[in-house]
Amino acid sequence: MRAGISDMVAVARILKATLIIPELDKKSFWLDKSNFSDVFDEEHFIRYLANDVKVEKNLPKELVKAPKSVRYFKSWSGVDYYQNEISPLWEHRQVIRAAKSDSRLANNFLPPDIQKLRCRTFFQALRFAPPIEALGNLLVERMKSFGPYIALHLRYEKDMLAFSGCTYGLSDTESEELAMIRGNTTYWKVKDIDPLEQRSHGHCPLTPKEVGMFLSALGYPSSTPVYIAAGEIYGGESHMVDLQSRFPILMNKEKLASAEELRPFSQYASQMAALDYIVSVESDVFIPSYSGNMARAVAGHRRFHGHRKTISPDRKALVHLFDKVDSGLLDEGKRLSQKIIEMHQKRQGSPRKRKGPVSGTRGSDRFRSEEAFYENPLPDCLCQSNDNSIVNI
Repeated sequence: MRAGISDMVAVARILKATLIIPELDKKSFWLDKSNFSDVFDEEHFIRYLANDVKVEKNLPKELVKAPKSVRYFKSWSGVDYYQNEISPLWEHRQVIRAAKSDSRLANNFLPPDIQKLRCRTFFQALRFAPPIEALGNLLVERMKSFGPYIALHLRYEKDMLAFSGCTYGLSDTESEELAMIRGNTTYWKVKDIDPLEQRSHGHCPLTPKEVGMFLSALGYPSSTPVYIAAGEIYGGESHMVDLQSRFPILMNKEKLASAEELRPFSQYASQMAALDYIVSVESDVFIPSYSGNMARAVAGHRRFHGHRKTISPDRKALVHLFDKVDSGLLDEGKRLSQKIIEMHQKRQGSPRKRKGPVSGTRGSDRFRSEEAFYENPLPDCLCQSNDNSIVNI
């Protein structure tokens, strides 16, 4: 949501258009009926962007029945595309509807004012709705009462496992259920997936057990408080036993807040995710088990607020080590710990410029291989001061 909305604000600026408050997707896997104002502070959003883009809550009455041009903007596009191919539509239409908002702007080579506007929108204009902010900050306060804590974005939910085809550690019955979900979800294009191949290439989220091994190998003691930023873990507590045994202070929003406090949000996946987002951004250490949209957004937000420690697991390398442990070729202990610590020395969110495309890639694969703009807004929205510290602008 954040990335798509921020890109559309920038597109509106490029097209010199008024932006109507976006409609949120209500047809995705979780069928969340939230409106923009349920998730974000609408008044703050309009007010904050007033000098950049005019934002209206609704389409003016005189334009409701006006002819509209529904467009699927080209992915990873630059300013020239919008000025040369989209802007001419104003000659015949007064309303342009963006059917999709994901990755519709290039990560790189956009004018500095557009890049800074994207950052102002993503990190500052898109403040969560007051009730979400209030409970989110309360959860942070309660989590900090246990001491410095790790926020673990544990992508081990039904939708993630079904979409990715990752079934390692699951029963045959669970694997069959996930395959059925994937087959019945029409907008998921890839149906036949080899789970072992996915895992060996690092394309699967780490399992809760693997995460526990990872944290232990990094040297975190069992007394470390860990916040689980996730929806319902697939398979329930049966898949959490090993992680819970290693780190007994294992918390989530359901443990930190009462049922009454969560009731206004509990039926809305995006609002519940927003609570996790707040606790994750404010954590002492953030660790995602998979590099998905939310993980990238949180990582970027933490960079924007001073490059807070974010450890990105090298899943491909870790799986290779964990398989050696399972087969008895390597024991958990000092040797495993040294290997894991060494391979993650440069994966902890320290300041660096955004990575470009992987060498040899072409077309859409080239853009897809780039580090996402919002995951690392350096150098566009962060600059180095005279004392070598990084500040946002």
